[in-house]
Amino acid sequence: MADTLTSDRLALRPWRESDAEEAWEIYHHPEVARWLHPAVTRPTSVAEMRELLRVWIRENEEALPPVGHWAIERNADGALLGGIVLEEMPPDREDLEIGCQLHPRFWGHGYATEAFRTLLRWAFQEQGVDEVFSVVRPRNRRAEAIAKRLGMEWVGETDKYYGLRLQVYRLRAGDLDHPPPGEPPRDDETSLGAD
Repeated sequence: MADTLTSDRLALRPWRESDAEEAWEIYHHPEVARWLHPAVTRPTSVAEMRELLRVWIRENEEALPPVGHWAIERNADGALLGGIVLEEMPPDREDLEIGCQLHPRFWGHGYATEAFRTLLRWAFQEQGVDEVFSVVRPRNRRAEAIAKRLGMEWVGETDKYYGLRLQVYRLRAGDLDHPPPGEPPRDDETSLGAD
């Protein structure tokens, strides 16, 4: 995993155990948590969140790039906005999934789009990744909107991943900087992915 990836406004950095309280506020929030299960179990306490962070930190230490979990921090003030992940999806661990969760108070400022583009550029340009997927629950309109805003192509519906009926979006390396025409460069999304 890369240590820290930066953009104009954001730093995607490794999680720390000291992030547990702020992370719990994000991942326990009802508008975020409703889309987490089954990829991530909703933490019910700061202690559970700390344990989940320990798992992510250990996975980051053991995983080979481009796989990893990052905290999304705002450069201007160090505020913890959310988290972003690039991981191998079950059941076969062949496809790479990108997902992001932001606390609702940070929706609508384009942070999710900026975080996604930062991680995707690194994965495509520096790690040689060919394509990345996002799986979206059918009622998660915000996640559908951000997938389209990123220029991801809808490739169908499946129950292959996580035992759920999910919409599958794909982005190939050559399509990253070619979003659909007329899409505004902002977002109000909570999550992209099943988690």
